[in-house]
Amino acid sequence: MATPNAEFLAKMEDVLGVYEKPYDPKRPVICIDERPCFLIGDQVAPLPMSLNNPIYKEHYAYQKHGSCTLFIAVEPLSGKRLGRIYKRRCMKDYADFMNRLHEQYPAAERLIVVQDNLNTHKAGSFYQSFEAEKARILTERFEFHFTPVKASWLNMAELELSAISRQALHWRIPSQPQLEHWVEAVIKERNEQEIKINWQFTSADARQKLNRHYANVLPENLKYK
Repeated sequence: MATPNAEFLAKMEDVLGVYEKPYDPKRPVICIDERPCFLIGDQVAPLPMSLNNPIYKEHYAYQKHGSCTLFIAVEPLSGKRLGRIYKRRCMKDYADFMNRLHEQYPAAERLIVVQDNLNTHKAGSFYQSFEAEKARILTERFEFHFTPVKASWLNMAELELSAISRQALHWRIPSQPQLEHWVEAVIKERNEQEIKINWQFTSADARQKLNRHYANVLPENLKYK
């Protein structure tokens, strides 16, 4: 974690304040993140599992088949999630994913989005991907909140990506269609189970645990009042 300065503390408290709001289906809180996925195949066919050999054994040699990016959006309080895999991670891909998220919530008045500070995570991506009228609709639909730099642990979407990785990305997958198959299956199952995220770290916890950092950013004439 980066050494907290005043900007860090302000953004952290902003995100924690969003997490502390009660559930509102008209203004759902949605966390968004993405991770690279490397497409890797086998040079030697692995040994399949059997009654006498219950472990799937891979040969050390492998082939690289490029990479792609998994985008994930999770609504922690309802257990809803949306995922999609793109060949790259550019403004057009981000804009397309956000448009799909927009379409996923037709009854919501506004979508409260928590995300990190990637250079694609901005309204300008909409204007580089859609006509101005559509871009403006998307800009007004989202309310953005950004985690501090080097504090992606504050983004609950990281927990969702970790869960998906453990279930679908822990073996070699050589192609994007195969990767999409496994990821979609895991997301479908998690949506059906309505798996929620119970966030425990609050603003009060932050002020207690990071008390010295709050004190450090104060001017000297306020530190002992």
